[in-house]
Amino acid sequence: MRIDILQGDITTRDVDVIVNAANSSLLGGGGVDGAIHRAAGPELLAACRELRRTELPDGLPVGAAVATPAFRLPARWVVHTVGPNRHAGQTDPALLASCFRESLWAAVGLGARSIAFPAISAGIYGWDARQVAEVAFEAVRSFSSSSVSGAAESRLETVELVLFSEGTTAVFRTVFDSSP
Repeated sequence: MRIDILQGDITTRDVDVIVNAANSSLLGGGGVDGAIHRAAGPELLAACRELRRTELPDGLPVGAAVATPAFRLPARWVVHTVGPNRHAGQTDPALLASCFRESLWAAVGLGARSIAFPAISAGIYGWDARQVAEVAFEAVRSFSSSSVSGAAESRLETVELVLFSEGTTAVFRTVFDSSP
């Protein structure tokens, strides 16, 4: 599996899956979440409302992932995941790793070959970009080395880490370059 680190706007990526760093309500917010909702159009909010009405009446738990169509985005699907909020006392890196792993599993379940991640929890949720990068790379590497039984046709080929700021991109590249 190839890992690419890119600076830019995740909503413009022509991949099978874009990962949304959502809040548990799934009803939009700021940062990446707001940008994805704006670019996808009102249909995304309607799909998220339907998920809340049917499958997730209490919202999406931290570390879990759920998929919707991508509507007006160039991607085919949006996988929503809720990162841990350090300001709310959610400091366990395992919760953050779960966001990446569960999103990867959701993508495989959809038959995706490419996926783009933002820096989950590195914004308003207060996680250090370096720690997010370390957790992301470990989760992706351990996922790619695990066997995905019965999903040979659904093997992910490309994982993009799409970072909005130059500073976060530099941190991710430094961590990636220093990883074994």
